[in-house]
Amino acid sequence: MLVFAVGVSGAASAQQDDEIAQAAADAFAAGLAKAAAKVEHFPADAVRAAFADGKSSLVANEEFRVNPSRRDGPGEAEVHTVDTDIFYVLKGSATVVTGGEIVGPRNVSATEVRGASISGGTEQRIASGDVLTIPRGVPHWFKAVQTPFTYYVVKST
Repeated sequence: MLVFAVGVSGAASAQQDDEIAQAAADAFAAGLAKAAAKVEHFPADAVRAAFADGKSSLVANEEFRVNPSRRDGPGEAEVHTVDTDIFYVLKGSATVVTGGEIVGPRNVSATEVRGASISGGTEQRIASGDVLTIPRGVPHWFKAVQTPFTYYVVKST
């Protein structure tokens, strides 16, 4: 059993003292919940199945998602307003364009815009063993893909 107390004084009123103390207690409890987060293990068969599916997340929670991914060709340009993408390439290579402007942008959700391609931006080739990080708000596009192209993407919120 855990017992703790938060003391506050000096606020404009006793009510405000209580509100500040409650906010501190809530923040502390949330920190404990995160510390007790579940450790998860994904056996190789589950990982292979997720790669074959191409759409499943191994884990998805409010802080991050881990997706085993594969591409069989170029995709649409996209920009995420909430997530940072971290790619780790397992097999194959691709030409990725980052930055610039999305051509024909359309909202696919409240936090993602997609389009046909990117105008401007910087091209770079990524290949097996490479890691690429794309901060939220940065347009990105897999312009060309040499298959088989498999990678992990960690989406950090």
